[in-house]
Amino acid sequence: MNILITGGCGFLGSNIAHKLLNDKHNILIIDNLQRLGSEKNLDWLNAEHDFKFIHKDIVNIESYKDEIIRFNPDIILHLAGQVAMTTSLEDPHRDFMVNAYSTLQILELLRKDLPQTRFIYSSTNKVYGDLEHLDYIEHATRYSIKGYEDGIPEDIRLEMSSPYGCSKGSADQYILDYAKNFGIRSVVFRHSSIFGRRQFSTFDQGWIGWFVMKAIEAKNNNSKLEFDISGDGKQVRDVLFSDDLVNLYTKAIHSEKYGVAYNIGGGVLNSLSLLELFDLIKEKLDISYNVNNGPWRSSDQKVFIADINKVRNELNWSPKVSTNEGLDEMLSWVAKL
Repeated sequence: MNILITGGCGFLGSNIAHKLLNDKHNILIIDNLQRLGSEKNLDWLNAEHDFKFIHKDIVNIESYKDEIIRFNPDIILHLAGQVAMTTSLEDPHRDFMVNAYSTLQILELLRKDLPQTRFIYSSTNKVYGDLEHLDYIEHATRYSIKGYEDGIPEDIRLEMSSPYGCSKGSADQYILDYAKNFGIRSVVFRHSSIFGRRQFSTFDQGWIGWFVMKAIEAKNNNSKLEFDISGDGKQVRDVLFSDDLVNLYTKAIHSEKYGVAYNIGGGVLNSLSLLELFDLIKEKLDISYNVNNGPWRSSDQKVFIADINKVRNELNWSPKVSTNEGLDEMLSWVAKL
């Protein structure tokens, strides 16, 4: 198949591109190479494969839409985006243009010129807002949500707080609406936390990779390990290793499910609080640490665990890599950087 991947040099995009190229699909990647590590991921892909690459900003569709039409993709994986809530608070306009405006432009391209192309979108759990209307229970190392023991389902109300949540949520809803009103063959994946190889983490995006990097630096330098965090460290996310997510996208390109959104994550069995992650790192690296607590981030969720029953039942997918196995892989990857 002809498969277009926007943001194909990012963490998720490069891993998916590698898999699909190994499966002998024809791949076109669009990426502006501004994300930390994207140039390294492009070099890695170029060393392994032959594919088409367009070095463009996703916002400027007029500069690349003719090339998309000529490529005539069977599927578009729209992974390009502004991915950090903190960055969206610093520059809400850029956040909107990258996440919401670019998505609408691509949807219009599909509606007018490529109506048979399938469209899969990388959304986020932040479309559900900060979830402060739910009842939380505080435990020794984590919070839980009363009544949501299996995680957050897709039918909970949307409350798009923060510019990031609003921009991603707007794109998310446009995609579902274009499926309903124009027959665009689209699927939305609302991701929870993802980690794995090819992820070049920063302070405000890719939290597992970031803390692993800080721990390895301290270990190598024989220095004191300080974890600087926002909040009390009991906030929880379900975490998904990149290999499992790549397998999901591989399944999705063959699926006939359209006009539907799925919550995607590691589920209850693969959930971690910050404090629990720190203890795992301490155990694996045999290193002590201190935690420096700062104020809570605006619109942060105390808990997000995806209820993955819907995607399990409809796409026959579930995570295979445990948190412990994934963390070992992440430690190995970061140690080689």
